[in-house]
Amino acid sequence: SQLEEAMADLQTEIVRMGPLTATVGATGVVRANQSAILSFQTNGTVENVNVKQGDRVIADRVLATLDKKTVSSQIALAEADLVAAERALEDLLQSTQAQATAQLAVAQAEDALKDANYTLTVRQEGNRASGNTIKAAEANLILANEEVDVADQRYDHASGEAGKALALSNLIAAKQKRDSIQRNLNWYLGSPTEVEQALLEADVALAEARLDDAQREWERVKDGPTQGDISAAEARINAAEATLELARITAPFSGTVTTVDVMSGDQVSPGVPSFRIDDLSHLLVDVEISEVDINRIALDQPVSLIFDAILDVEYEGIVVEIGQVGISIQGVVSFPVIVEILDTDESIRPGMTAAVNIVVEQIDDVVLIPNRAVRVRDGMRVVYVMKDGVVEIVDVELGATSDQYSQLIEGDVSTGDNIVLNPPQFEFDFGSGQGFGGGRPF
Repeated sequence: SQLEEAMADLQTEIVRMGPLTATVGATGVVRANQSAILSFQTNGTVENVNVKQGDRVIADRVLATLDKKTVSSQIALAEADLVAAERALEDLLQSTQAQATAQLAVAQAEDALKDANYTLTVRQEGNRASGNTIKAAEANLILANEEVDVADQRYDHASGEAGKALALSNLIAAKQKRDSIQRNLNWYLGSPTEVEQALLEADVALAEARLDDAQREWERVKDGPTQGDISAAEARINAAEATLELARITAPFSGTVTTVDVMSGDQVSPGVPSFRIDDLSHLLVDVEISEVDINRIALDQPVSLIFDAILDVEYEGIVVEIGQVGISIQGVVSFPVIVEILDTDESIRPGMTAAVNIVVEQIDDVVLIPNRAVRVRDGMRVVYVMKDGVVEIVDVELGATSDQYSQLIEGDVSTGDNIVLNPPQFEFDFGSGQGFGGGRPF
């Protein structure tokens, strides 16, 4: 009969207590911790290629260079600019010439200001000469006038052409001497004109301004170069280095060269890929976790990974990042989660697909219900238990779930019961042998 055939095909499992490792499963793609596609930033001819595919390189390693004769003159001159900039920075940090020059400038400016102030003072009325100097000048003027009178009389009484000429020469000399003494006396007793006073005061103001400038420069350099000076010098170095970088490709981080697309002699253009570098020391797997399970995921949870391309090997990992914003695709919301592979080896390569199981809970001594045995009937989860040759339908409430078992929270199932793993598509009232609509698989 149909009932007997159904009973003969039933598979059962004895319910038992045991530990349960609850996991959340997903699939993802392996990627490197860091990846970079590198290219030249200028036109030129490749001169040297220093690496090959599979080489491990450290950060800043020069991977390839361009022939300097094929690049712009700006790049060719950058080496000289770099040397000059580095020397300027070294002088700035170590030389004391700037301090000495500034100190000398202050001293010279102070002397110039003193001279300007002295000149302004001594040229004022009453300051141009002492009383004795004025008296001496007045006395000299009297004597000089007498000499002029004597010379004038001798000229009047001179005879002969030669005598007249000599007397005239002496008279002129005496008058010049008298006039010079008179001018000096006038200067001693006088005062500067408005224009002269303005010029004297302008000389003082200019000397003061130059002293202020010298003192500011001294304050700036006396304690060594400022951070601004150092930053400016370093900026020159950075600019020269950036220009030189246009003619070469360097590794931005330590890693493995996974692609080499150039050879010596190749003509290259800006932006055309030449190398790819991947940090294979840290491999990550990007997975998407359903919104139903995301709150069960936490950082540092252990993970097991298996690969279709690597048979019979299970790898260990750990959750290192959990996305904070969900992504909706066709109405299904999931969150990005990143897993790091802890025991990676050369068998695992970026781009491989991994089956990921994240351990979200580890519990001991619970009643284990095989997932294969669970069905949904009238909105309730049920299992089929065989007792004394009779199959009974039992409502159950389940808790934590692994890939094979679920934790029994509530339900009339005990350890030692035989639970049916493959209940038929049509359920039977095993007492009457009549079939009725069955539940769908769990």
